[in-house]
Amino acid sequence: MLIGIPKEIKAEENRVAMTPAGVSALLAHGHRVLVQRHAGEGSGLLDAQYRSAGAEIVAGARAVWERAEMIVKVKEPLRSEYRYLREGLIVFTYLHLAASRELTQTLRSKKVRAIGYETIQLDDGTLPLLAPMSEVAGRLSIQVGAWCLQKPNGGAGILLGGASGVRPAKVVILGAGIAGANAGQIAAGVGANVCVIDLNPVRLRYLHDILGGHITTVMSNRANIEEEVSDADLVVGSVLIAGAKAPHLVTRKTVKAMKPGAAIVDISIDQGGCIETSRPTTLDDPIYVAERVVHYCVTNMPAVVPRTSTFALTNATLSYAMDLADKGLPGALRRNIPLRRGVNVFDGNVVHAGVAEAFGFEYVPVENLA
Repeated sequence: MLIGIPKEIKAEENRVAMTPAGVSALLAHGHRVLVQRHAGEGSGLLDAQYRSAGAEIVAGARAVWERAEMIVKVKEPLRSEYRYLREGLIVFTYLHLAASRELTQTLRSKKVRAIGYETIQLDDGTLPLLAPMSEVAGRLSIQVGAWCLQKPNGGAGILLGGASGVRPAKVVILGAGIAGANAGQIAAGVGANVCVIDLNPVRLRYLHDILGGHITTVMSNRANIEEEVSDADLVVGSVLIAGAKAPHLVTRKTVKAMKPGAAIVDISIDQGGCIETSRPTTLDDPIYVAERVVHYCVTNMPAVVPRTSTFALTNATLSYAMDLADKGLPGALRRNIPLRRGVNVFDGNVVHAGVAEAFGFEYVPVENLA
C-alpha cells in the first residue's frame, strides 16, 4: 500500500503522524511511504531521517494526498484540506466527528473511508489509541491550569501547592479515566487539594488506592458537581463517551458561582466540551474569560509537547496502520474488531452510532458495507 504522511496544518500543531522508525517498519512489510517535506521538524524529526528510513520526501501536500491510498495524520482534515478528499481514500487520524457536523458531512459527500483513532475500542471498553494522548493531556492540564491561575493571565494569583501557612488550591477533576487519573496524580504531586468526580466507584477506589489517599473521591451527580466545582480554584474536565458528544456536566450557572479568577481546563473540548461555557481555542490564543473564570480549551493540547506526543502516538497507532496496509481495509475490518469499531464514515455512510446520534444521521453498521 502507498501511505501518505502530510504535514499538520492546525495552528501550532507540531506533531507528526509517524516517526522514522514507524516508516521503516512499514517498508519492511513491503509498503511505500510518502512524507511531506518538513512534516516532522516540529517534533525534531528531520527529512534526512525519514529518507534514511526509506520514505520518499514529497514537496507539497497535494502530491501526498493525491498519490496515497491511505493518509495517516494526527488531527482531523481542516477546510483547506477538504479539496484533497476523494472517494475510497482511507483517512486514519483523530477525527472527533461528534464535534463537527461540517467535517462529518464532507467525509460523507466525498465518500471517504474515515477511521478515528479515538473510537478504536478493545473488548474491555478501553481506547488504546486515545490513551497516550489522554495521558499527555491529563498531565498537561495541571501545568496549564497553574499558568491560568497566574495573575497576568487573568487568574486569581494562586499557587497550586500553597505555601507554609497558606492553604493549597482546590483542584476538581471531572472524570477518572486516563486523562483524569494523570491530572489527579500531577495535582496531588504538587501539593494541591484534589477532588476527583466520576460515576464509576471502581475507578474512584483505584485512584484513591494508587494515590495513597492523597485525593478525595466523590460520586458524580448534579448536587455533588455543583458543590465541588463552585468551591474550586481549578476545574479539569476530562469526561469522554467514545465517539459521542461530551455531556455538559457543568452549567453556566455553576461556572458563574465559581470564585473570580478561578480556572477551567476542558480536555473534553475535542468532543464538544463537558462545561457549558467552553468553546474551542488554539495554542496561539489559548485562553478567554467567561463568567470571571479563565478558560483553557485548546483542542490539541498534546501538541505543546510534540516530540513526546509523536513518539507516544506512533507506539500506539503503528500496529493498526500496519494491519490496514497489510490486509487492506475490508480484510483488516473483518479480522480486527477493535479497528472495525473505529470506522466513523464509510463510502458515504455514517457507521459509528455516536456520530450518527450527534447529528441525527442514519446509522449503518460497517459490517453491512465492508
